Amino acid sequence: MGDSLPVAEIYDCTDPEARTAGLEAATAAIGSGELVLLPTDTVYGVAANAFDPDAVTALLAAKNRGRGMPVPVLIGEASTLAGLVLHTPPAATALAQAFWPGGLTLVVEHAPSLAWDLGDAEGTVAVRLPDDELTRDLLRRTGPLAVSSANRSGRPAATTAQEAADQLGAHAAVVLDGGPRADSAASTIVDCTGATPRVLRVGAIPVERLRDAVPDVQD
Repeated sequence: MGDSLPVAEIYDCTDPEARTAGLEAATAAIGSGELVLLPTDTVYGVAANAFDPDAVTALLAAKNRGRGMPVPVLIGEASTLAGLVLHTPPAATALAQAFWPGGLTLVVEHAPSLAWDLGDAEGTVAVRLPDDELTRDLLRRTGPLAVSSANRSGRPAATTAQEAADQLGAHAAVVLDGGPRADSAASTIVDCTGATPRVLRVGAIPVERLRDAVPDVQD
């Protein structure tokens, strides 16, 4: 079936009843290893159970993306970060306190015991707490989700649920429509695995603001 023939059911989550039904359907889909299209505070994303390697593989295949670009992880509460790592670097803690929820992704060394495979990440994981209440509600139900932008590799990121469905609807079970996303800026990514935090990508949060929280951030 081609990507132009969406099969996922779209839930208008601006309606309270549809929102509840959509969250229930999305939670069930994630639990069954299926993909869900959802809004974030930047663009629409495609989500899979972070602890289900087959689901993550399906996500990468849907995007036509290789393992060389590991999938980031979204969490529903800042406190979840501590459960994903052996040690939380002080810089990561300070940056999370300053900019979460929001457009900041932190790269940290994940705990070796975690049973996940997000791609060729070499023991690290990119984590973010999104500033979107609908998606955080889902994350509180499902736990950490592997989430990438809801577009085929090389195509523009989706800023509406319909755009996400047009590109990846044939690969997903549920679409949560939270309305259009006005801010298409990608998150800023900071690598906190070394002695000094290092900016890997400048996005929604400028380096100057990062340095207000952690002065020794390198760009």
